[in-house]
Amino acid sequence: MASRRGAEQNRAVTVTKALAFAFRRNRGEGDYLFHRVGMEPPSLFLCMNIEFDFDTHIHTPLCGHAIGEPEQIVEAADERGLRMITFTCHIPMPDESFGARGIRMRREELPVYRRFVDEAKRLGEARGIEVRYGIEAEIFPDEDVMAQMDDTLRVEPFDFVLGSLHHQLPAYHKWLRERGLVTDAEVIRHYFRHLESAVLSGRYDSVAHPDLIRLYGTLAGPFEPADHEEEIRAALRAAAQSGTCWEINTSGKFKGQGPYIHPLPEIFAWAVEEGVAFTLGSDTHTPEMLAQGFDDARRLLESNGVSTLRSFRQRKPEERPVAAAVPALGSRAR
Repeated sequence: MASRRGAEQNRAVTVTKALAFAFRRNRGEGDYLFHRVGMEPPSLFLCMNIEFDFDTHIHTPLCGHAIGEPEQIVEAADERGLRMITFTCHIPMPDESFGARGIRMRREELPVYRRFVDEAKRLGEARGIEVRYGIEAEIFPDEDVMAQMDDTLRVEPFDFVLGSLHHQLPAYHKWLRERGLVTDAEVIRHYFRHLESAVLSGRYDSVAHPDLIRLYGTLAGPFEPADHEEEIRAALRAAAQSGTCWEINTSGKFKGQGPYIHPLPEIFAWAVEEGVAFTLGSDTHTPEMLAQGFDDARRLLESNGVSTLRSFRQRKPEERPVAAAVPALGSRAR
């Protein structure tokens, strides 16, 4: 009887994982089909031995396109064996060309964001989970705009500042049009030049989803890293020189435009050659997606001989070993 029950449980786990994969693969991370019919989306991690105990890229409902209250996020982190999580909601920006409501919080909502993270910290303490206060800041080639963003970076006690060039936003498209930059080669060249300038600015601890340019339709054709190795390596060398990390962002696999996390394997190998350090984040927009794709991150790191990652506390880097194993079968660490 016990053997039959175990077999049934194994089949149930297999089916649930397959449903979850199909849901995320075909629907994308922004379309919460299960929630719409009153169900919780199944987890991909019911029997997966994730070998990391931290996640440093987590969104909240304040950005307008994520779900999950502090209690739900902390509980999901505990279920996945995570011992440290960092919230990184999108930073407020000066005008709607950087995304209005539904993309990022308003400046006056920063106190709400602090309270959200503080509540998660309180809940995390009871479960042995450290919760940190981070932000996903913008990378943009206009110092007047960046100066306004800097006001927020100066006054908020962030543990961790990600830098993201969201090329798909109207502000960046306008910047490109005004300079007559229309070919894919021109757009890609300037994208990586902007990443190079960003890491030398001292604003950011890590560059989020650094090859995001391959997604979301700004390019007319496919993105081929080998055609742009010079620009990419220049950005990587600047990151190594400045001590700014690049992020391994596992959400790239779940956006419906290819099977790879960020950055692509070829670019990651160049980053290792150039001496870049890495942070790790799932870029989760739902509690169920915490630590998504971390098995892919582990394989990428191992195949390139990388043994440590970085996290940040009070803007200071910490070295973390790659093989920080957590319990399998969804059991909770206590």
